[in-house]
Amino acid sequence: MLNLAASVSSILRSFNVSAPSESWSRNVNTTENLLLCVGDFFGTNFMAWESYVKGEKKVPIATLILGPNKFEHTDYYKDNKDGGDLCDNVTYLGIYNVIGRNTDTGKKGTYNGSSGLTIAYLSGTESSEGKSGEINFSQQDVTSLLLPVATDTKFQGVDILITSQWPKGVDRYGIPVGELATTNVGSSLVSQLAINLRPRYHFCGMENVFYERQPYRNHKVLAEKERHVTRFIGLAKLSNTQKKKYLYAFSITPLSSIDQSELTKQTPDVTECPFNMEESKPRQEKESDAQFFYDMTPREEKGKKRQRDKDGGPDRKQIKHKEPTGPCWFCLGSPEVEKHLVVSVGIHTYLALAKGGLVDDHILILPIGHHQSTTSAPSEVIDEINRYKTALKKFFKQIGKSVVFFERNYKTQHLQIQVVPVPIDCVQELKDAFMQCSEEENVELNEIPKHSDLKQIVPSGTPYFYAEIPSGEKLLHRIKKQFPIQFGRDVLSSVQVLNMPERVDWRNCKISKDKEARLAAKFKEDFKQFDLNLD
Repeated sequence: MLNLAASVSSILRSFNVSAPSESWSRNVNTTENLLLCVGDFFGTNFMAWESYVKGEKKVPIATLILGPNKFEHTDYYKDNKDGGDLCDNVTYLGIYNVIGRNTDTGKKGTYNGSSGLTIAYLSGTESSEGKSGEINFSQQDVTSLLLPVATDTKFQGVDILITSQWPKGVDRYGIPVGELATTNVGSSLVSQLAINLRPRYHFCGMENVFYERQPYRNHKVLAEKERHVTRFIGLAKLSNTQKKKYLYAFSITPLSSIDQSELTKQTPDVTECPFNMEESKPRQEKESDAQFFYDMTPREEKGKKRQRDKDGGPDRKQIKHKEPTGPCWFCLGSPEVEKHLVVSVGIHTYLALAKGGLVDDHILILPIGHHQSTTSAPSEVIDEINRYKTALKKFFKQIGKSVVFFERNYKTQHLQIQVVPVPIDCVQELKDAFMQCSEEENVELNEIPKHSDLKQIVPSGTPYFYAEIPSGEKLLHRIKKQFPIQFGRDVLSSVQVLNMPERVDWRNCKISKDKEARLAAKFKEDFKQFDLNLD
């Protein structure tokens, strides 16, 4: 077990290298005392540093640092470009620590402590030109770091990953950073590194914010065996005027010394991996080649997100939606669509009154373009679906109802999210109703983690039934052979919920077109203040 020893104040008083300008992370072991530094280690006072190089001052604790992120700092490393001791107790993590083989740049590798602790590191920032340099890393650097573990079937992960640059989009599925738009900062190559190295802790600097993300899982729920979680911590600059946290003290037992069952325990707040695990899997170029390549081309935006600002957002006419191969009742541009049922139109999705609905305000969330399921829809469609879900929850809560969302990706060609309001007093019965009906129908219904992402659990093209209930629980059935088409309606029309078994089949609930139009108009008017497309 690694235990905290020296106090923060004594370290910072004794080790005052011109107030290092970035972020610090520290952990201490009875046999290995370490201070890990991310971001820009050096300040602007070179003379202060010289007193440590000459031995006039001594650093009190073994300190591992990353390489430079700025050209003006490269002089500090000029005598140790490939890694090594810059002075007593300050070590630049460089090329000499790389697993497997050396390369021509000293900015990445792994450090193996005497206690068994494994630290992976990557210095610098991602090159905009795709070339490695003194302060930049490239795809080649990341690939060479991952190469030794790509074919190692026994590789579980590393204890700690330190990078100066953040991974792109790390707050997806987690608590937003708030003051930082993570879609505009960070590196997709660092994201790739995090996915494949599976660190237990990942520390970053540079953005001058403190952000401790909820742990995220490194496996696909129900599809892969459980692995340990990753904890991401972004640290602010040292001595920042806003007094944001720049130091993180923690205890850790090396991964190699932990029992597997203890290692893979999932915390209650664990979320899905924020990065696309499929896109970052290594693929072998040729069977005869011992090289692996990683596709890090960012996913192209297939549509523009609505910008709620002064210009009123993008013009819907500019967005090209995917077209069906044949007639479709739900593509908004299709002549088959019954336009009188439409109650709200977004950029990528729309709301429509359900035909033959269980109740008068039974609604559908549908993509405007042709997408078969949630697992095959692009991210901008899913983002807008989630915004509609949030708005609908608020709307139904105001009128004293809860809401159930369910989707059946089976014998249907267009994604349909069924939105069924239910009385609040039956919420506690919902899960039991689903489980009872699944037992009666011989349907294996699994509860998946609340923070899970369906795309990470179910491969695109796989048939499934999926439901979200007001308690926050998510229920999933992977359809293998036959599946009762009306399963979702069967549950909700049961005695425990709506108590209207005669309305299980939508064909028994048909009403006239005039009445449909009136119900749609009423819902549209009632929903107006919650409609995310109306300013």
